[in-house]
Amino acid sequence: MGTSLASPEAQAEEVVDRLHEAYPDSTISLNYANRLELLIAVVLSAQCTDERVNDVTQELFEKYQTPEDYAEASEEQLAEDIYGITFHNNKGGYLKGIGEQIVDEHDGEVPDTMSALTDLPGVGRKTANVVLQHGHDIVEGIVVDTHVQRISRRLGLTEEERPEAIEQDLLDIVPESEWQQFTHLLIDHGRAVCGARSAECGECVLADICPSEKGDSDVDLASGEPW
Repeated sequence: MGTSLASPEAQAEEVVDRLHEAYPDSTISLNYANRLELLIAVVLSAQCTDERVNDVTQELFEKYQTPEDYAEASEEQLAEDIYGITFHNNKGGYLKGIGEQIVDEHDGEVPDTMSALTDLPGVGRKTANVVLQHGHDIVEGIVVDTHVQRISRRLGLTEEERPEAIEQDLLDIVPESEWQQFTHLLIDHGRAVCGARSAECGECVLADICPSEKGDSDVDLASGEPW
């Protein structure tokens, strides 16, 4: 039976503590060697698996090493070079635009502010948060990907549906020192146990405090649908 703790803050802290124990080595799973590679990898990872991105970027990062390289390539060539990535044609355009804008407006350096990053093609708040956290050591938000979105709702940490609104709820209850790690912990837990289509509640370290737990609830709070 799953029952949330008395307050959202207590619930969030307990979730973080237990997941740290379950996933002590939790970290970003994209491969990159510098800020530009990080930015490109995160843009490519939208609606695509990190494994696929890592496979494609292995050759991509050998061919394109500077913002100028991306700016000077055609969208068609970039799309061909990232073939296999979801929406590769659109993302080819993003990569060229990112290269051009970094060269023209940021002296060839990946910017270090939320506003400048989200001005880049294909970069939303989620992507910008990842780049700030792992590229610039600036933590000013929580990255809300599909795992964080789903599991936060299942755990009763938010009732919001949009990532931006979910992030605001989480910022109020997750300890600031855990903002960066919170995302990685929930991603690991989502991949291992709490999947979108199959939640293995019998194997879950959070089952007793999860209001969506199958033994206690007939409804998946992430979707609002019956289990």
